[in-house]
Amino acid sequence: MVQVMNISATQLVFDTTAATYDRDRAKLIPPHDDFYGWAIRLIPPAAKTIIDLGAGTGILTALIRQHFPEAQIHLVDLSPSMLEIARERLGHDSRMHFHQLDYANDSLPGGVCAVVSALSIHHSTDEAKQKVFGAAFKALKPRGVFINADQVAGPTPAVTDRYHELWLRQVRRIGATEEQIKASLYRMTDDKCSPVEEQLRWMREAGFADADCWFKEARFAVMAGTRL
Repeated sequence: MVQVMNISATQLVFDTTAATYDRDRAKLIPPHDDFYGWAIRLIPPAAKTIIDLGAGTGILTALIRQHFPEAQIHLVDLSPSMLEIARERLGHDSRMHFHQLDYANDSLPGGVCAVVSALSIHHSTDEAKQKVFGAAFKALKPRGVFINADQVAGPTPAVTDRYHELWLRQVRRIGATEEQIKASLYRMTDDKCSPVEEQLRWMREAGFADADCWFKEARFAVMAGTRL
């Protein structure tokens, strides 16, 4: 008897494009350095245990390791193809821990200093985002920080359309190929972006007392909150 696995649309999209994901990333995020820089900057300086939520191929994890050389880092992702690339990149490090799970529904490691996510949570529905924010809050120890660097919708559909038009102009100007843009547009078929203000409200409802947006350039934003 053949067992058929239930593969979500998100997993299928990222399994399909895993091989080219790293190569494409810098060309497809116009504010790349500031975007990732703020995600790292907001992690507590003394953080000893960190979750990379939706870690993918380990791009953000590798940056975290550079700044937090002694931290235990948990890479959480739904896609086995993405995690396999992350293992190839970081598996030699005994302080890396790999978890294939659905972070909107499965339990996260607990008692951590920071939960950081980059370009992942926008694939979740609004309802699932609220569950993720609650799970992140639960995973943190007191004074722990949740950081979500992600793609967002505008406050109106017209603004969201302007974000998209601007993104296309920017990525072509900085040298993205049409093949890279096509792969990115394919990944976007599973996007469920939400406006910043709604996400900050959901973070506050989850328990974060100081939820704020620390960086934003059009569709790219970095939001964070602390568990008091």
